[in-house]
Amino acid sequence: MNQNHITELLGALTAERIALRKFINLLEQEQGLLIENNTDPLLELAEQKSAQAVSLNELAESRRSLLQKNIPAFTAETIHAWLETHSAEGLAVWQEIRALAGRAQQINNTNGELIQMKLRHNQKSLAVLGNAVNKANLYGPDGQTSFSPGSGRSLGSG
Repeated sequence: MNQNHITELLGALTAERIALRKFINLLEQEQGLLIENNTDPLLELAEQKSAQAVSLNELAESRRSLLQKNIPAFTAETIHAWLETHSAEGLAVWQEIRALAGRAQQINNTNGELIQMKLRHNQKSLAVLGNAVNKANLYGPDGQTSFSPGSGRSLGSG
């Protein structure tokens, strides 16, 4: 095992760990905004999240490429065993990456549930408003009154 290769791998693992921490920070910000019902900043945050997700995928692919050079059967267990043998520092970073990825998935799932709850609430609210409008449709699309309660006359007509 080449020391330069281990150093390169450790750099890739460290970059991925940093990126995961930043991604989790964004997910936590998103969760805070959802809980506070402050949805205006969510669009900008979603753009940042997408960009960071792309970056995370690139970093993970780089790490996979470096590891596959030395690990033929590529699983979490074989990575663990290989790092345990060749780089204790790399193993510690790898274990943290796995924990951070689990945390990111957990937060993302919770955020998805919060979004679904808000969506259901908004759909119910729209249905209630739609029913109220249909029951008391006083004005037509042209702005003129269209309600005539049995007398055949429009509101406001003498």
